[in-house]
Amino acid sequence: MSALETQIDQWRRWVSGREAITSDDVDELEDNLRGQVADLRSGGLDDDEAFLVAVKRMGNLDDVSREFAREHSERLWKQLVLVPEGPLDGGRWRELWVLLALAAGAGVAVKLLFGSGDTGVIGRNVALVVLPFLAAYFGWSRRLPGRVTGVLVGVAAVLALALNLYPFETLAHGAPGATMLLAATHVPVVLWLLLGVAYTGGAWRDAARRMDFVRFTGELLIYFVLIALGGAVLVGLTYSTFNLVGVDVSRAFDGWVMPFAVPGAFLVSAWLVEAKKNVVENMAPVLTRVFTPLTLALLVAAFVALVTGGPLAAVDRNLLILMDAILVLVLALLLYSFSARDPLAPGRPFDWLQLALVVAAFAVDVVALTAMVTRIADAGWTANKTAALGLNVALLVHLVWTGALLSRFLRARGTFAAVERWQTRYLPVYAVWAAVVVLVFPPVFDFA
Repeated sequence: MSALETQIDQWRRWVSGREAITSDDVDELEDNLRGQVADLRSGGLDDDEAFLVAVKRMGNLDDVSREFAREHSERLWKQLVLVPEGPLDGGRWRELWVLLALAAGAGVAVKLLFGSGDTGVIGRNVALVVLPFLAAYFGWSRRLPGRVTGVLVGVAAVLALALNLYPFETLAHGAPGATMLLAATHVPVVLWLLLGVAYTGGAWRDAARRMDFVRFTGELLIYFVLIALGGAVLVGLTYSTFNLVGVDVSRAFDGWVMPFAVPGAFLVSAWLVEAKKNVVENMAPVLTRVFTPLTLALLVAAFVALVTGGPLAAVDRNLLILMDAILVLVLALLLYSFSARDPLAPGRPFDWLQLALVVAAFAVDVVALTAMVTRIADAGWTANKTAALGLNVALLVHLVWTGALLSRFLRARGTFAAVERWQTRYLPVYAVWAAVVVLVFPPVFDFA
């Protein structure tokens, strides 16, 4: 193959990645490109020069893709659920069967877990019996090195042993104690980072692959919600149908269908994201532009409620917990928005809105931190207060540097790539803090 044909082949593969452009569209664009190359070569340019000039004349392919999407909007919805026309290749079929086998394994694990009947055991281990199966899928498909696999399995084993061997105390009415509840809610954060390492094939230090994992996480959530909503409608109709004929199917659904359906939907969602890369990502700009101003308004209202609600020491602890949840949502929204943005594009008005969101989140975090420190000074340290304080400090550092880098970019003193790199580079901090909460907090606070 000549150098020119190699370049055209690379260009064609790159254009084919635009989901709004079909293979027929690519053929049409290639014909146009070849015609321009031929005209330029007849004008005296060599192959390389003619190819580069012709590609430049083709214009912005993202704009081309958007134009095709406007004219053929039905394609997006078809691409969300339909497999490509023609038979799947052997590799894709093999991946699907492996994933279905892992989904069945996750269903069996969930069935056995819920069969114990112990809510404490179920709460501590539900993430441990689902996420490792998805990590195994990525480990297999990415051909994860043995050394990396050993480290991931070792860390997961340590977490499982701690959760199940620590002598956690339970309250008098059987409710889990603070350290047990904290451990159960923080384990998924650590497992999520381990899943990211498996997703990147062990190349977690690669900023581009870390951002790919962020995109995967957002798209996985969207697919899972879509499947869950459809499943809920199907289950509701099934229940109604059998109830009308006097047949009780609740035990069958609770005992067999749900333990396999939920983890199965989770793993199938992951496969759909892999099979349909960049399709749901087209929704990211729309979602972020809708929810960013709404979240900004929510943060302003929360800030006003905190500063006008009386002494900070008297702020309700549930309100502080809610503030933490909102701040985590803000960072997730920012991260998902950054993952869908062109890092080479100049600053835009929406970027200023995101900077305002960061500033508002910073203000809320400072007030929440002050309230936490005041409460700790008045009533002493507890596991819940310490965990919340650590999370807020981690959020504060993340927000401060995000705001600084975003401000520098908007003032043309830095690049957006620096903003993007900081988001994924800081993610392990949350996983490390979660691991501390899981492994260190229980013995420090006497497992209460």
